[in-house]
Amino acid sequence: MIRTLRRLGRIAKIARTLARFGALDGLDRSGLPPGLVWLANAFAPRVADGRPGQRLAAAFTALGPSFIKFGQALSIRADLVGDEIAADLSDLQDRLAPFPGAAARDIVAAELGRPIAALFQSFDDEAVAAASIAQVHFAVTSEGRPVAVKLLRPGVEDDFERDIDLFLWLAEFAERLIPRTRRLKPVDVVRTFAQTVRLEMDLRLEAAAASELAQNFAGDPDFRVPTVDWQRTARRVLTTDRIVGVPIDERETLIAAGHDLDAVVARAGRIFFNQVFRDGFFHADMHPGNLFVAEDGAIVAVDFGIMGRVDKPTRAYLADMLMGFLNGDYAAVADVHFRAGYVPAGQSVGAFTQACRAIAEPIFGKQLHEISLARLLAQLFQVTETFEMETQPQLLLLQKSMLVCEGVGRRLNPNVNMWHLARPLIEAWMVQNRGIEARTREVAEQAIQRIEGLPQLVSNLEKAAAMLASGGVRLHPDSLAALSHGSRGSAWRPWLAVCVLAGGAVLVALLLRG
Repeated sequence: MIRTLRRLGRIAKIARTLARFGALDGLDRSGLPPGLVWLANAFAPRVADGRPGQRLAAAFTALGPSFIKFGQALSIRADLVGDEIAADLSDLQDRLAPFPGAAARDIVAAELGRPIAALFQSFDDEAVAAASIAQVHFAVTSEGRPVAVKLLRPGVEDDFERDIDLFLWLAEFAERLIPRTRRLKPVDVVRTFAQTVRLEMDLRLEAAAASELAQNFAGDPDFRVPTVDWQRTARRVLTTDRIVGVPIDERETLIAAGHDLDAVVARAGRIFFNQVFRDGFFHADMHPGNLFVAEDGAIVAVDFGIMGRVDKPTRAYLADMLMGFLNGDYAAVADVHFRAGYVPAGQSVGAFTQACRAIAEPIFGKQLHEISLARLLAQLFQVTETFEMETQPQLLLLQKSMLVCEGVGRRLNPNVNMWHLARPLIEAWMVQNRGIEARTREVAEQAIQRIEGLPQLVSNLEKAAAMLASGGVRLHPDSLAALSHGSRGSAWRPWLAVCVLAGGAVLVALLLRG
């Protein structure tokens, strides 16, 4: 009862804040009782104007860390909130007032189990960046190495668990009482959000992501990841080398430093392409605040709390689909979707091909620098809902990351299309991984795997035969009754028994193999 009252009190505060920022406008059409929406608006004077998405972003900022992160999560779900609101939420700034330096020192000492003076020659009390989950301080290690130290906010885990519990309760309530919300799967949305945030709140996992990304680009002079100091890293503390560079969106500063902007754009496109297609592991939060250009022109990334993975079948799907669109082969695009199982087999291939053409023709009819593959994917995901294509979260995250990368490229040079620059990479990857030789190699590898599995299958058959011989496999009485049904003198019965036993042996062998 007390828990419910607390939830209701928190909901009242949330509703009042949303109403103050005009973020409840239109909700009376979503299935909520109009009187409830009117009441919330009546007792909360409006303090913000702008588009609905801008007002919602302002309300989330006022509501604090959990809502800021939730708004960022919704920014990749245009299928839920629409393009305009998703775009406005993508500009949601994850910035909060920093917590005191004394508290930061206490966290370091408690997590690492040593006095801060034994770990660092110096530790700046003033944070250089402060977000909803963590903040960053500069320091110098006892060995004299400049580092950046990222620390979780005090009490942030409890605050998030409280709000996630509330989000889940509201989502379950909505699914039960507002039927039209069920297709949006609000409970699944909240659970996915909760899982993502919990991963972000273990900085050892972020350190592992940084280490993996660095390993993938070892020896590449165009991309660097700060080295993790594992001796000064724990669940609530992450220490990495301090990076030096110009934020990638500071165009004039880059020009003054002598950097070739077209080369920077091409480099960024190649890096993102290699992350997605070569490695299947990509930085999913590549906004300008997380990307810097070093003195030698290399791009340096920071903040690895949000990463995406794309398995080989999905990479093949993406490559085939993109090349189909780039070549104007919409039948091939449709075929890719059906082969991948993204669109149910019962849907019309012809109608889906027509829908792909309707999406692509207006986009590819523009000037080259105006073409956005990210927006192409976004429209494709919207249209596929008509054809009962289930939401693919990994593709939504990828599409959002592509949109951010395109934005970075356009800030540097509005007349250059980074995907056009990266097209030779796409084509080379297609030849290597999707061409005739690659497919032949794939068939050969599958054949070898089957041949290598034959000894194990024979061994399992032997085990199955031994089990049958020792009575280890028993038939159900109903099966025995079925076998004995009919004339006792039937000549085919022994052969039937042999077939049943042989089939049972094979079945057991296959089960053992699994």
